[in-house]
Order: sequence, then structure tokens, then C-alpha cells
Amino acid sequence: MSGNGNGDSKNIDLYYEKLFEEAERSGYHLNPDTGFSKALVTGLLTNLNRYGYACCPCRLASGKKEEDIDIICPCDYRDADLGEYGCCFCALYVTEAVLKGDKGLSSIPERRPDKNYRKRTGEATGATIKPPLPVWRCRVCGYLCGREEPPGTCPICKASKERFERFL
Repeated sequence: MSGNGNGDSKNIDLYYEKLFEEAERSGYHLNPDTGFSKALVTGLLTNLNRYGYACCPCRLASGKKEEDIDIICPCDYRDADLGEYGCCFCALYVTEAVLKGDKGLSSIPERRPDKNYRKRTGEATGATIKPPLPVWRCRVCGYLCGREEPPGTCPICKASKERFERFL
């Protein structure tokens, strides 16, 4: 789905409903402030039109999908942010405690390592054992599976195949 990035309310509403239904079906919740959430959806649609992928509107994207893969919504940092702060970095996703009003929202620190850090450190080397099949990890929710190729869609959070990384 794409929008025109200029506030087309029909596309915003459709994309919001899609995200809302996917979130609820997967055990997640969108921010109950619908106006705020739709403003973020507008940013996601703008980035989808600009770059061809819906990266977080609260982070600076490079325009190169391979460099931005960790910030495509839902980003790799969502679950850790939800667990620690009750919302993700941009506050599109919130916990049930926030949804019910039992916990308030506050600003949270950026978890994403800076670009130079990622270049210096490279990829993790993994364990010393060699399993019979590659093990793939969903960068969004942490789901692990052992198979020749990652699944087309994560069965847990519905992230696409490209959001998987080789774990072992």
C-alpha cells in the first residue's frame, strides 16, 4: 500500500487500519492517541513513497534499504523498547499497560548504534557449534528457525523475509 505522502487521508486511514489489525493479531498495540498514530503513519507513508520502504519517521534514513533494514517499521528495537519503556522509540507501538492508562509515556533513548559503530564492529561471529541447517533470527521479534532459507514471513510478528539474519 502506498500513499502520496501529502496527507491523503484515505491512504492514511487504510494504512493505519492495516497496522492496527496486524498489531492486535500479533499481540501488539498501537498508541491509543489515534491522531498521534496517524501522524506517524503519514511519516511511514512518506518514507514508503520516498525510499520504497516504510522506515521509522522518527529516525534519519539513508535511503539505502540494506543500511536502513533495522529501522523499517516495525523496527528491530521495538520489542526491547516495549519491554523497558512501554513504547517503541517513536511511540507508535505501546504495551497493554500504556494502552489501559496504567503506565504513562516518556521519551526514551535511541538504541540504534551509530553508523560508524556498525561499520567498525561488523557482524557477530555466532557460536562455535555448526548446526545441520542454518539458523535464522527475525531481527524484529527474535524468532529463531533452522532451515535452508528464512521464512517468507515471520510467523510471530509478520516481518518479511528480508528482516531475518543468519544467526548460526
